[in-house]
Amino acid sequence: MLSEPRSGRLAAWGNALWAGLVSPDDAALAIVGEDTVHRVEGLPGESAPVGLTLALGRLRALGATGLRLALPAPGHPLGLSGPPEFNARALEAGEAVVCHGAALGLVPEVYEAGPEGDVHAEVVWRVLPVREAPPADVPSLGEAERELAEALREATEVLSRLNVAGSGPVAEAAIDAYRARAERGREVLAPGYPPRAVRVLELAQRVGLLVSLASDHGHGGAVSASEMAARGAALRPVERTARRAHVAAYNAFVEERERGTR
Repeated sequence: MLSEPRSGRLAAWGNALWAGLVSPDDAALAIVGEDTVHRVEGLPGESAPVGLTLALGRLRALGATGLRLALPAPGHPLGLSGPPEFNARALEAGEAVVCHGAALGLVPEVYEAGPEGDVHAEVVWRVLPVREAPPADVPSLGEAERELAEALREATEVLSRLNVAGSGPVAEAAIDAYRARAERGREVLAPGYPPRAVRVLELAQRVGLLVSLASDHGHGGAVSASEMAARGAALRPVERTARRAHVAAYNAFVEERERGTR
C-alpha cells in the first residue's frame, strides 16, 4: 500500500473538520487531493449528488460524530460491520468510510477520463446504510505498532533467506527514496491526530512498501513454483498486518475521543 487511500483522506480530514481544526474548504481540498472532483451520492435528504462540503455538513447533522476507515480484502473484512450489501461494495472498492454516530457508510467509485498522459480521476462517494456494531479486526495503536515492528523483522529475514528482490540495501534505498518523495508537500494524517498515530502510519507505509517491492520487482532466486509460493506465504501475513495498522492509525482520532482522552 504505497499511496494514501481516498477513504483515509476523507476520514482524517473529515474528523479534523468536525473538531474545528480546519476550514471546510481546506478539508475538501485535502480530501480531493490530485483528483479532479469528488461528489457524494445517496445522502439522506438529497435527491442528487452534492459536493464534499455540503455532504460533510449533512452527515454531521444526521448524527455522525466521527469517521472511520475500512480496508477490506478477500477473507478479511477489516473495519467493516455489515450489512452484506455495504461489505460487498467496500470489498470491491478495497476501502470505505464508516460513520460513527450515524448508521451510514461511504464507498468510493472512481472514474478515469482523458487522453493518455492526461488522465484525471473523478470520484463518486456512494452513501449506504451500515450496521452499528464494532468494526472487524481493528487493533489499538499499541497493538498495531508492536505487530508492525515484528512483521518488519520477520519479513526482512524471510525474504532475505529466499533471496527475493525487495530485501536488503536495495529495498532500504527504495523505501528511503519513496518516503522522501512522500514527505514533500504531504501532511501525514490531519491536524488533531496523536503523534503515535502518525508514527504507526509511517511504519505501516514502510512495511507496505517492502511487501510491494518484494511482490512486484524482480524475483531474485525465487524462481521455482515452490519458492514463489513460499514468498507469497511470507508476504500475506505481513500485508495483513500493514493494513490493520493503517486502519488503526486513521481511526485513532475517533478511538481516543471515545476513551475520553481527547
